[in-house]
Amino acid sequence: MSARGCVTLLFILLSGIVHADDLVTSPLPAIQELSTSQTLSSTSSPTTSKHSSAVTTVPTTHPNTTNSTTAPPTTPHHNTTNSTTAPPTTPHHNTTNSTTEVPTTAHTNATTAPTPPPTSPPVPNPTVGNYSVKSDNATVCLLAKMGLQFSFKMSENASFQTLNLDPNVTEVSGTCGSGGNESSLVLKSEEITVHLVFTNVSQKFRLHALMLSVNLANGNVFNASNNNLSLWEASVGSSYMCKKEQSYNITDKLTIHTFELQVQPFAVQNNKFNTAHECSMDDTSLLIPIIVGAALAGLIFIVVIAYVIGRRRTYVGYQTL
Repeated sequence: MSARGCVTLLFILLSGIVHADDLVTSPLPAIQELSTSQTLSSTSSPTTSKHSSAVTTVPTTHPNTTNSTTAPPTTPHHNTTNSTTAPPTTPHHNTTNSTTEVPTTAHTNATTAPTPPPTSPPVPNPTVGNYSVKSDNATVCLLAKMGLQFSFKMSENASFQTLNLDPNVTEVSGTCGSGGNESSLVLKSEEITVHLVFTNVSQKFRLHALMLSVNLANGNVFNASNNNLSLWEASVGSSYMCKKEQSYNITDKLTIHTFELQVQPFAVQNNKFNTAHECSMDDTSLLIPIIVGAALAGLIFIVVIAYVIGRRRTYVGYQTL
């Protein structure tokens, strides 16, 4: 009896060990599948439940489920990658084109927008004319040689206009005055009329007054005058000469320009100009050679002084030795 009990006890122990080994080696999903099978067949007997546990040992169905689960994510992931990379390429290209076109158009408009104002061609220098006034239709009492150019403007905000007096179409008139104290010269063309008045004070003459009238093509008339001038001053019996161009502001709206000017309004002899009193601008032609000569003389003097000092030092050195 004791031997039979020992065998029975040994069998129970072995069965427990085998059962425990099955529990350890069986996967967790099999247990979950067992619970699912038990739920579906709730009316089965204990024997049927034992048979179902035997079915759960088949692991081949679980890998298939794993494959079907991992396959779908792979395909959407690939499609998602393609759809993500494709759209940015097209907008980026469109953005680049729109960015480069806008500045180009703006730059072109900014360059072509300003339009320079029209410029008139420069007016050439006037022709020099010779004018004379006679006292008794035989004796010349006034001589003048000059080219006249007038710059004027109609209003404060207007621009200056420039006209030349053409001596070929100019009428000359004037007076020598009584007592030799005043002479006048009137020059008249189709567009321009200029009146010059000279006075003799203390045996010195000067241009005292100037009146100008210009008939414009549009029908307007420009008038300007100044009766308090002191120009072209020289001694009576001589002439005033200035060959270079000179400009004089007669009024704030009138400026006259003279070229190769020479006038003698009093004491004309033999219908010729007497000794000329040159203007200060012409005097500079004599001043420049004087300055150059003085500079050369000073340089020569410095060289001579340096030579004498050098010779003296050499002589003293020889005496010491």
